[in-house]
Amino acid sequence: MGTMDDKGTARAFLTTERMLLRPLTAADEDRLVELDGDPEVMRYLDGGRPTPRETVRREHLPRLTRHYPGIGTYGYWAAEEADTGAFLGWFEFRPLRDDSAAVVELGYRLRRVAWGRGYATEGARALLRKGFTELGVERVTANTMTVNSGSRRVMEKAGLMYVRTYFGDWPDAIEGSEHGEVEYEITREGWERHERRDRRDRTGQRERTESRSSRPASAGGDVPAEFLGDGVHGVDGG
Repeated sequence: MGTMDDKGTARAFLTTERMLLRPLTAADEDRLVELDGDPEVMRYLDGGRPTPRETVRREHLPRLTRHYPGIGTYGYWAAEEADTGAFLGWFEFRPLRDDSAAVVELGYRLRRVAWGRGYATEGARALLRKGFTELGVERVTANTMTVNSGSRRVMEKAGLMYVRTYFGDWPDAIEGSEHGEVEYEITREGWERHERRDRRDRTGQRERTESRSSRPASAGGDVPAEFLGDGVHGVDGG
């Protein structure tokens, strides 16, 4: 899983409806430099400063391509669009201890073109499923700035629950850092409950839709589209 073939080409670790997740390699250097060169991508990380190529090569790539024996695979994954192969960014699913799969940190960094299209939630949900059903993970944690509402929304949609707000001793303050950071988490048992509830919700919505479609139209005409569905409308934060 997530290994290299005989020619050194990265094999897929995980596929979702719209994405392929594969190991990152040294060949991704240009893609990573471009990703970290977008001020909006880096806004909640370092205030929007681009990461120098030398830093990507000497510091980031060794971390992003590291193998973790606790889960038997890597901790970071390049995300590609399944249909086109376009690089979307990367996801993190990294054990906090090298020799244990018990606690894993979830994260992601996506290109701006991928924002608001549900990729972050799709990838997070797929990684949670794989971690809890195949990798022996017991708990997943995630962190972001308190003011990063988009990432917080992704965590919540994936089923993670707010744990605490904390204040780190960062060397360089950036806009919003005065509000601290937030930690979210989900356990295997919590994920199983979330999955059961999600299945019930989908089944109920499908039954309601089928009931509406088989009901004769009233004299007042069809139900306006904005009133169909679950009544929740919004843009996915990632």
